[in-house]
Amino acid sequence: MTACRRHNQNQRLQPELRERIERHPCFCEDASHYYARLHLPVAPRCNVQCGFCDRRYDCSNETRPGVTSKLISPQEALERVRLVYERLPNLSVVGIAGPGDPLANPRLTFETLELVTTHFPELKLCLSTNGLYLPEHAARIAALGVGFVTVSIMAVDPVIAAQIYLWVRLDGKILRGREAAEVMIERQLKGLRMLAESNVLVKVNTVLIPGLNSEHIPKLAQRVKAEGAGMLNIMPLIPVSGSAFAQRHAPTFLEVLNTRSVASETIHLIQHCRQCRADAVGRLGEDLSGEMEGLFLEKQNQNDR
Repeated sequence: MTACRRHNQNQRLQPELRERIERHPCFCEDASHYYARLHLPVAPRCNVQCGFCDRRYDCSNETRPGVTSKLISPQEALERVRLVYERLPNLSVVGIAGPGDPLANPRLTFETLELVTTHFPELKLCLSTNGLYLPEHAARIAALGVGFVTVSIMAVDPVIAAQIYLWVRLDGKILRGREAAEVMIERQLKGLRMLAESNVLVKVNTVLIPGLNSEHIPKLAQRVKAEGAGMLNIMPLIPVSGSAFAQRHAPTFLEVLNTRSVASETIHLIQHCRQCRADAVGRLGEDLSGEMEGLFLEKQNQNDR
């Protein structure tokens, strides 16, 4: 397998970083052709309402963040890892990406990660979060050996962020508008810095929303890199029925391409993302979650007999 190399000067990774990501299909495009990942849907609650998100619906053909067919417990998650690993020896990464925010469900999230790393220490651990509670948990994430964290940051300007984050729940209080945006940005960037200082590789996910943050993303790229992010993933908006942004149009291919081109002058870009489900299984582009769900149910029925 070739390492993750690109010709653009700003897209060339240092050898140490290439070595870290070469078996992580979500962080390295070359790895995505060989290695499988497994997302464990153990985190039901979310503490932020983004305008583009509606997690109520699930279809087997959907490949978008926040979608899962079933919530599972940490013990069920461990069994799921065991079953997938038996059938997919190319499994290299186990992550938690929802369907809510993992750090809004810290007990379930960390119990699951601890079980996985205890029984399968050779597998990489990964986590995806909106970053609101990242400062409280960054040290524990690093201590547990989670080497990869994705932080979803939509803007670093509170005027723009206030139009994307409809509300934020912090310590039992609902925040809205500019106050919510300022708190969100401050805590996201603080948590990002803490992870980077602990040698955790941080990828920032940003949803490209035409007319909202599309012109702002180059500035965001500069800021998150300055705070310690190693990579940026610019994903096109998926208008979802029932969400606040259901009537907004998705960016065109050219809009995405142009935004990525400008951002690539600042930070290493991820350009092979498939906006995976919270229960995704397998290599990118060939999700086996539906097939594996049947195996999980069969195993559960055997245990219940």
